[in-house]
Amino acid sequence: MKIESHTDPGMLLDIKRRRMAMTAEELWNQSGFGGKYEAWAFGEAPDRLASLVRDGIKTATCSAYDLYEAENESLPAVGDYSVILNSQDEAVCIIRTTRVSVLEFDHVSAEHAWKEGEGDRSLAYWREVHEDFLRRELAAVNRSFNAQTKVVCEEFERVYPQGPV
Repeated sequence: MKIESHTDPGMLLDIKRRRMAMTAEELWNQSGFGGKYEAWAFGEAPDRLASLVRDGIKTATCSAYDLYEAENESLPAVGDYSVILNSQDEAVCIIRTTRVSVLEFDHVSAEHAWKEGEGDRSLAYWREVHEDFLRRELAAVNRSFNAQTKVVCEEFERVYPQGPV
């Protein structure tokens, strides 16, 4: 007698995804890279942004320069490795920083906005959403935002997994 399964395909994908979920350390060890790495998630919409990185669309990000000072953290540097996490702290992929620059918010280029891969990828869209984001982030450390606020613009490449995902 043949028994048919009526399992929801979405449920099967969810089960498969949970089985494949890894911690940052597990993904780092699987990659074969040595040395140090940072593990972090994007501050807003971490799942969506991590997916854009994994899919090779998002190859840049930015953050408020003042936050590094307020949190006594060093700036990212060319050659740094990061494990990108989703909202569940599951490792999505590994990136390597390829360029870092500090500039005023109103000097961020259309090219950088495009590399961030969000929305319609225009500079106007980038400025709108990042001004709102940076205002909130800076307010949390009692700092204010204006068009001359310094931002750390970071470019990166996905190095693991390689190829289409």
